[in-house]
Amino acid sequence: MKNFKTLVLALVTIVSLSACSNDDTPAPVNEEEVITTLTATFTPTAGGAPVVLTSRDLDGDGPNAPVKTVSGNFAAGMAYTGTITFLNELASPADNITEEVHEEATDHQIFFQQSGLGTFTYADMDANGHPVGLNFTYTAAATGTNGNLTITLIHLPNKSGANVANGDITNAGGGTDAEATFAVTVE
Repeated sequence: MKNFKTLVLALVTIVSLSACSNDDTPAPVNEEEVITTLTATFTPTAGGAPVVLTSRDLDGDGPNAPVKTVSGNFAAGMAYTGTITFLNELASPADNITEEVHEEATDHQIFFQQSGLGTFTYADMDANGHPVGLNFTYTAAATGTNGNLTITLIHLPNKSGANVANGDITNAGGGTDAEATFAVTVE
């Protein structure tokens, strides 16, 4: 009887220990970044003052619309080099989300949606040779015009989708991390 109790105790111990494996540990979650501020800076290649587009939404999904500013107009036919930064200004000091987008470049792409304002070309690529968009070039339309420029940061886009590498958001899929639309003028 004593041996039976010992055998049952040993069996219960083995079953209990095997049930506590590390297989039940959830994979770490890559939390979605909070982006309150998008800034696109367009610097004329021929020199001159940059055009800066900023969208700042300090209440996130709150009732207040983002505050958008455009520092000036684009010059017709002018070439610009561009950079985009993303910040979380709810943190103190502000978190520079641009660094995270750069580090996770294979999981992100920025799209420039517009009609007739000029042409955008990606100037940075991820480790797989696909565009990112933190750095770009822009050539303004040859003649004066105005319209909307929408800048969208997509998380987990299908970078192999039709025309996605050319900046067409149509087949990108993924989720929107940040998006802002600016009324701009080319003169």
